[in-house]
Amino acid sequence: MLQQTRVATVLPYYERFLRRFPTLERLAEASEEEVRAVWSGLGYYRRARNLQATARSLVHDHGGRLPADPASLRTLPGVGAYTAAALASIVHGVPAAVVDGNVIRVLSRLLGLNDPAASGPGRKKIEALAGRLLEPGRAGDWNQAVMELGANVCTPRSPRCSGCPWESSCVGAETGSPERYPVLPKARAPLGRVRAVGILRRREQMLLVKRNHPTLLDGTWEFPGLDLEPHDDPPSCLHDHLERLFGSQCRVGKELATIRHSITHHRLIVSGYLAEAEPAPRARRESRAWVSEKTLEDYPISSMTAKLMAACRRGG
Repeated sequence: MLQQTRVATVLPYYERFLRRFPTLERLAEASEEEVRAVWSGLGYYRRARNLQATARSLVHDHGGRLPADPASLRTLPGVGAYTAAALASIVHGVPAAVVDGNVIRVLSRLLGLNDPAASGPGRKKIEALAGRLLEPGRAGDWNQAVMELGANVCTPRSPRCSGCPWESSCVGAETGSPERYPVLPKARAPLGRVRAVGILRRREQMLLVKRNHPTLLDGTWEFPGLDLEPHDDPPSCLHDHLERLFGSQCRVGKELATIRHSITHHRLIVSGYLAEAEPAPRARRESRAWVSEKTLEDYPISSMTAKLMAACRRGG
C-alpha cells in the first residue's frame, strides 16, 4: 500500500483492509471484486491484484508461510528486489540490503554520486555500498534505520545535515548543496487526455461500467465514456459511443461537471454529460451495473471517478 502513496493516506485503508481480511487465508479466498472494493481510492489497482495473488500463492504453495530466501520471494506476484530484501531482512533477519528511494538519496549524497541513481552504473554503486554497510546481525533494523534517515533527516528538500550521524563523511554535506543529489533522469513529459462520459440515471441509481485497460485504472468501475481527439465534438462523439456500447437510442444532454485529475504522468480533463438511453441498458455481470449510493462501496472506483461524482452532485 505504501508504494507511491503517503503513510498518512494509507493508514485508514490499511486498518480497514485488515479488518476485512485479517488472515492470509481470508484474503486468498476473497473475490477479486471484494478486494478491489476495499482497496478503492488507493489507486494503482495492480498492487491489489498482486497482493491477493501472493496471498493465494503463500497459502497454496508455501504452507501459509513467507519464504526467507530473497530469490524465492521474488517469484511471488508483484515482489521485486526492494520488497524481497525488505521482507527477508525484517521478517527473517536475512542479510539482504534494501534499496528504495530514501536509501538511494542517502547513499547518493554520502558518495557524491554524479551518475543517475535510478538505473545503470549509479544504481549498481548504490547497491554495492548498501551491501557493504549492512550490519549482518541486525539487517532488518539497519535497513529500516537507513530508510528512516532518508525519510526524516536526509529529506529531498532542506535536509537536516546537522542531525545526521554521517555528516562528517558525506560528500553532499561537504559541498553545501546536498539537494543536488541524487542525479535524476529527465522527467517524462506529461500526457494530456480529454475524456467525455455519460451520466445515466434510473431513479436513485447510476450506471457504471467496468474499465478494461492494460495499465491505467484497470478493473475499476466508472461512468461509460471515451477518450477524445483534439478536434472531436464531445457530445456528438459520446452519443455515438453510447449507442454502439448499449445498442439503444441515446440522448446526450447538458454538461454536468468537468474535473481535472492527474494519474502518474497523465493529465486528464474529464467532462460528465447527462445522458439517457431507450431502452435502458441492462446490468451485466462483471461489466455493467446500476449502482445506488448504498451499494457504491461494493464497487472499486478510482479517485478520478469519485471526484467526478462529487462534482456532478454539486453541479447536476
